[in-house]
Amino acid sequence: MHRLRAIFPDREFFMRSQGQVRFIKISSRLQIAAAAVLVALLLAWFITMATMAITQYAATRDRLDLLSREAEVAKSESRVSAYRKNLGDVATDLDKRQDYVEKLADTYFGALPDDRQAGETVSDSSKEAAQTIKKVSAALPEAAGLAQAEARQLAFVERLTRFADRRSARAAQTIRRLGLNPGAMLAKLDDHSAQGGPFIALATSSDGSTDPRFRRLGASLARMEVLESGLAGIPQVSPANDGLISSGFGYRSDPFTGGAAFHAGLDFKGPIGTPIYAAAKGVVSFAGVKQGYGNCVEIDHGNGLITRYAHMSRFGARVGQQIKAGNVIGAIGSTGRSTGPHLHFEVRINDRPVNPRPFLEAAPHVFEETRAGR
Repeated sequence: MHRLRAIFPDREFFMRSQGQVRFIKISSRLQIAAAAVLVALLLAWFITMATMAITQYAATRDRLDLLSREAEVAKSESRVSAYRKNLGDVATDLDKRQDYVEKLADTYFGALPDDRQAGETVSDSSKEAAQTIKKVSAALPEAAGLAQAEARQLAFVERLTRFADRRSARAAQTIRRLGLNPGAMLAKLDDHSAQGGPFIALATSSDGSTDPRFRRLGASLARMEVLESGLAGIPQVSPANDGLISSGFGYRSDPFTGGAAFHAGLDFKGPIGTPIYAAAKGVVSFAGVKQGYGNCVEIDHGNGLITRYAHMSRFGARVGQQIKAGNVIGAIGSTGRSTGPHLHFEVRINDRPVNPRPFLEAAPHVFEETRAGR
């Protein structure tokens, strides 16, 4: 207080007016009170202005934030719209691709079966797919096209599986009619010996899993491939056109010694140089001279089955060559242990000779009936 009184001491003022002198005294207390009022007014003004500035800033900030949110909303809506449009484009592309795949399948395989037959174990996802399409269409209309494309894909996979199973069944039936066991051919599917290579996983989902319907298709196609490949390797073409069979399969009188002997094949008599034909599809595994057989060619048809062609006058095939049924592989001769020009023809299963006659007599008719029934 003493400091304030020092700052604001009592003050006296003299005023002259019309020849009169007046005396005015302003006390220290009055000055302090006036200064306090002035400071209070200034403080009130400062607070008011600061409040107004803060309020204006907050309002501006809120308005900018609102504009920013509106911009983000507009941007999000445009992106969602774009995504929805892209989903439609993707669904259209998938639908066109499915059309393409189905047309290719129809061209190369014929019409795939839609019907289900008794005893078949192929799944039928049509009802499940219809419910999925209905739910997706209600919850996410823009993805309905994708659900429909997925349903078409699954239906195609199941139809292709039925197709493979039916072809496998026909091949197995034909193999049995020719006196062979299709089960022995299918055993190679479970034989993993002498196999290897880098691991390349197959999956139908992003998590690495595989839909069981696709696994079923893979198994059916593998089964079909083994049986049809085995069927193609069964002797079905006569190795010598119009060749006279001069000696049959089994026990006979040896042409050199006259004693009892076992003849492991059929002898086709013919002039030297007469073409010799591959009896079935396969790979040439031997072409050279073999004791007793002379010039000889062997063809490996898979599943332990080989055919042997002996006493040739010339070779028409080389080791490793892929051979189709009916290809010329050499010519009739009289090399090796032979009494005259002829073809010695053998069929061997797991290196055991079997009579070729049932194959050559039955195969052409069985194959023709099989092809007619497809």
